[in-house]
Amino acid sequence: MKQSIIEITERIKEKSRPTRTAYLERVSLMKKRDKGTDRLGCANVAHAIAALPKNDKFKIVSEKKPNLAIVTAYNDMLSAHKPYESYPGIIRDAASNFGATAQVAGGVPAMCDGVTQGEPGMELSLFSRDNIAMGAAIGLSHDVFDGAVMLGICDKIVPGLLIGALHFGHLPTIFVPAGPMSTGIDNTSKSKVREQYAQGKVGREELLDSESSAYHGEGTCTFYGTANSNQMLMEAMGLHVPGAAFVHPYNDIRKDLTIEAVKLLIENISNKETISIGELVDERVIINAMSALLATGGSTNHLIHWVAIAKAAGIIIDWSDFHDLAKSVPLLASVYPNGKADVNEFQKAGGPAFIIRELIQGGCMHPDAVTSSFGGLVEYTKTPILVKEKLSWKDLPEKSGDDSVVRSMDNPFNESGGLRLLKGNIGRSVIKISAVPEDRHVLEAPALIFNSQEELLFAFDEEKLDQDFIAVIRFQGPKANGMPELHKLTPPLSVIQNKGFKVAIVTDGRMSGASGKIPAAIHMSPEAAAGGAIAKIREGDIIRLNAVVGSMNVLIDDDEWDKRKPVEMTENQKINNGHGIGRELFGNMRKNVLSAEEGAITWTN
Repeated sequence: MKQSIIEITERIKEKSRPTRTAYLERVSLMKKRDKGTDRLGCANVAHAIAALPKNDKFKIVSEKKPNLAIVTAYNDMLSAHKPYESYPGIIRDAASNFGATAQVAGGVPAMCDGVTQGEPGMELSLFSRDNIAMGAAIGLSHDVFDGAVMLGICDKIVPGLLIGALHFGHLPTIFVPAGPMSTGIDNTSKSKVREQYAQGKVGREELLDSESSAYHGEGTCTFYGTANSNQMLMEAMGLHVPGAAFVHPYNDIRKDLTIEAVKLLIENISNKETISIGELVDERVIINAMSALLATGGSTNHLIHWVAIAKAAGIIIDWSDFHDLAKSVPLLASVYPNGKADVNEFQKAGGPAFIIRELIQGGCMHPDAVTSSFGGLVEYTKTPILVKEKLSWKDLPEKSGDDSVVRSMDNPFNESGGLRLLKGNIGRSVIKISAVPEDRHVLEAPALIFNSQEELLFAFDEEKLDQDFIAVIRFQGPKANGMPELHKLTPPLSVIQNKGFKVAIVTDGRMSGASGKIPAAIHMSPEAAAGGAIAKIREGDIIRLNAVVGSMNVLIDDDEWDKRKPVEMTENQKINNGHGIGRELFGNMRKNVLSAEEGAITWTN
């Protein structure tokens, strides 16, 4: 292990000691209880097993065999989740073959950010994570289960399911993915059509045809956004069957991987040294996830989500930990939007297994961390195959299958990871430098102020943006309007940038895993609605963004800056942000949410 990573791990352990100790004590007390069907009243048990076949009732009550909870995020609007329609049956059959039982404990919501981009529904997206965690908790609260199978893939769903699972930290738990869709139109061509549409060079019909060629079937979208970053991190945390992340939904091996997940979970439950999800997700596992994120230039959303996930396990991390870790973790992957390849090409070139192997060998991961696979993290450096219709794993070739997509530790794309913390008189924010060419890592330009993404789009349509500028888009944080992603801004700003102008974004909103070539200082904390300094910036202020040293400041005399008062949200803004498309129901979340750097958490431990 690199000494720097050991030191960061120890630092996290030390500051987490009180909360982690208290968490593990609660987990230990829950694990010591009698089996649910022995502990609950007879009427409670009868309700729980009423709909089961007689043989399954016998297994649970008399034979005391494991009973698995299935928590599913299935719906058939999300392409990534459509394959889950058949999974409960597969899991029940597999559990039965292994002498156990399985029940769907509950379903959780699963929204598609691709559908809601730029629309009011996107303001529910971030909060859906905690809603999903609560939904998982409701399903598991029946308290008759010995372990849990989590079915979820996309942006807020995996973090929500994991947060929910960690609040039932006494249960052994495994996550089951379903894989990416096959490759459609290449991402470069898709982006070009979007820019042409923004300029009025093509119409809606051409744009829809392009988008439908990109998003065309079952499985996750194939760019390396939040959904696929989720899958990379689940592999790095050892919460999948090894190598399960990026196998196509209808590849011959996919069903076998799902059955193997059930087998591993039952074996864990039946083991005298059962490892629960709360015990498994320790500081080493959190570091492994962070390293995998940095090494692949993954979604900036995870600088929010993994803070929340860690806190759910009693572990305290912040953006400084990511920033410091990035200095020791090189960038080993180039996948769109950080490169031209999609996740299918990433998988073909070596995928998660290659990245994890390189990070272990380079001392950037804790190889001794506990995983769902009993062989430990080294099992996640192999790829699954079928040998005579039997699931097996093989070692990867020593060299990358394509060094334009994945590289070894001795030949990285960059010596440091793909994410960077920016600090200065505006506050603290993050930037995804892996997606931004190096000649744009330092930028100085006057501020143009926008209080919504619609204001900026209107200015573009009015041809008012042909100049050097930094777009300050404020009142987009969790308290203001739920912190929507602002991807509709990427095509028009790309058009301006391609004309030769210096362009960047500063916002308390999100750009997420699909952050493109525009330098974007995002997740600004404190946010404008909480009185953050981003609300003090005025039109024409010169802002200097320096991603090389990790700084961002308004270039102004300190005394004058200190005298300025933050602009407050207008009553109309508050009314518009709080009504329509169900936003009224999320008012308490907006009121109570913590900052982005604190994980945008709406719950307390």
